[in-house]
Amino acid sequence: MHLPILNLDSGDIPPRMLVVGDPGRARRAATRLEAAEEIGHNREYLTLVGRHRGVEVGVVSHGVGAAGAAVCFEELFRAGVRRVIRAGTCGGMQEEVTDGHLVIVTGAVRNDGFTNQIVPDGYPALASTDVIAALRGAASDHPDLHEGLSLTGAVFYSHEILGSDLTLWQKTGVKVVEMECAVLFVLGGLAGVETGAILTVDGNPLLRADAEMNAYNPHREVVQEAVGQMIDIAFDALIDQPA
Repeated sequence: MHLPILNLDSGDIPPRMLVVGDPGRARRAATRLEAAEEIGHNREYLTLVGRHRGVEVGVVSHGVGAAGAAVCFEELFRAGVRRVIRAGTCGGMQEEVTDGHLVIVTGAVRNDGFTNQIVPDGYPALASTDVIAALRGAASDHPDLHEGLSLTGAVFYSHEILGSDLTLWQKTGVKVVEMECAVLFVLGGLAGVETGAILTVDGNPLLRADAEMNAYNPHREVVQEAVGQMIDIAFDALIDQPA
């Protein structure tokens, strides 16, 4: 089967895939693989394959936001992928969740603007239990590790007309905010594919009273060092169980 948006044939894609927002992060992840090879690059979707500890895996970038990411995830599932882990960045939503920390996402609030068009509002966005367990095992030695819910939103820069709802969701105990996890979990649930996510915290807009993201800077060393750790953990979890 040809996958028109990834511009690949389904047989090119291994059953275990890492997904990241940034094509640059996909290239960075691929440097950790044995025999890494770029097999496709169309729009924001850069796909590379290789081996991790002798097991065939791949990584593909999905861009920012729900709808574009959904296209990527749908084509991976159509290709027969059996386990997908998202390795991305996020904003902390609780005081103790801050720069350079890692978060294993167990489920997501569906404020993504996409999933409400394909499933009823009551359908949950949950990570697969086996993937959560694999991520826990792979990250067990990390000193700054959290676990919990993500707010998957559709808005990066809020506007004063309606304002930001981050403080509301903070009160519910949500750990982080990002833009794609709910989509991955819902589509994975529909397709019967194992999905999960581990995220690097690149700021805390509520702790800094910066809901408008004016001081946001994901390029700091503390964040980039944690991103490298996150990628290694995600690859280990990807091969933890037969796909």
